[in-house]
Amino acid sequence: TEDKPSCVVVFVFAGKAKFIGELLTPVAPFDQKSGRETWTVAFAPDGSYFAWSQGHRIVRLVPWSKCLKNFHGVEGTNASSPRHLSRQNSDGGQVVPVAGEPGEHTIDCGDIVWGLAFGSSVPEKQSRCVNIEWHRFKFGQDQLLLATGLNNGRIKIWDVYTGKLLLNLMDHTDIVRDLTFAPDGSLMLVSASRDKTLRVWDLKDDGNMVKVLRGHQNWVYCSSFSPDSSILCSVGAGKAVFLWNMDKYTLIRRLEGHHNDVVSCEFSPDGALLATASYDTRVIVWDPHKATILLELGHLFPPPSPIFAGGANDRWVRSVSFCHDGRHIASITDDRLVRFWSIEERAPQAIAPLNNGLCCAFSTGGSVLAAGTRDGSVHFWECPRSIASLQHLCRLTLRRVMTTQQVDALAIPALLRDYLAYKVI
Repeated sequence: TEDKPSCVVVFVFAGKAKFIGELLTPVAPFDQKSGRETWTVAFAPDGSYFAWSQGHRIVRLVPWSKCLKNFHGVEGTNASSPRHLSRQNSDGGQVVPVAGEPGEHTIDCGDIVWGLAFGSSVPEKQSRCVNIEWHRFKFGQDQLLLATGLNNGRIKIWDVYTGKLLLNLMDHTDIVRDLTFAPDGSLMLVSASRDKTLRVWDLKDDGNMVKVLRGHQNWVYCSSFSPDSSILCSVGAGKAVFLWNMDKYTLIRRLEGHHNDVVSCEFSPDGALLATASYDTRVIVWDPHKATILLELGHLFPPPSPIFAGGANDRWVRSVSFCHDGRHIASITDDRLVRFWSIEERAPQAIAPLNNGLCCAFSTGGSVLAAGTRDGSVHFWECPRSIASLQHLCRLTLRRVMTTQQVDALAIPALLRDYLAYKVI
């Protein structure tokens, strides 16, 4: 009736993400033991290679274009070959491609691999050490490096094209949990460790350690550079998110808002947003320039109170990744699901089943998500497809060069200013 208040309940149903293939580990008698996990997956900046730690000290490097061809059945399939790259055919069975693709490498790192990162050089980006007269290595523009963080605290640097070990960096006193290269081509590498520190290395100075960043009181799980390499985000065993000035190597601020350990972080491609994943069942999307929360993506409904979010809740978010289109986020959670989110919605746009997921990363083009699991395998899905509006593309371009404070100072209508500041998403 007209005089009685009404209640409207809206149900949002997420679509199913399209599974396109998987990479499997070799079967061996020791595979059921610990050390089998895929703790990290990575795509080369130029999209040429995909790498994953397939457990038991081994890193596998595969040409990404050939992965895609095999997944989509374009060429080279033979059910009798002993490859571990597989795809699903139309009736759900496994098809195994022909062995011996050129450019593949299997690297034995000598210890369990926790972190992986690709790095490439830009010649005009010089070493920060100005008094260098001699280098052991001259990194060229066409050289692609792979950094591996190990269980014994070491970092090994490899030439991707040859599989040759170039550098062995030794200073951490515990597991190197994560690695990230500055995206500006300077070959500055940041390592996050369980020894509670982050360390900055200059590979153009033969791997010289430039700085130790201290501030975390417990294990450091993950770090991520902003697209312009000026800011580093780091997270770990604790509720705070740390932001560092990478020109001065100083702490900018701590972001407070999570209720449990924060384990994964990544900037949007324009640097205007920062996504962090926590064991408190949430992914928070921040404005890193103003330290404000713009969006919360919940994985448990109703949302748990802080006291329950701070413990074992069966919805720990293990990993988060920002798509290169700037509009999608993927999350891996202990509830055996991978979720694709749009920054314009608060409900998942697509979901897919995933048992024992640990990590995820979008391909360089942003069209595919890779997720690693505890059994050493990697699964791949297509990112939900949609055409970005001209508004969003303009916002991406503008926010690459402007902070939120600079946007707020623009003499433009308030609604447009809020859109550029992602207040209207």
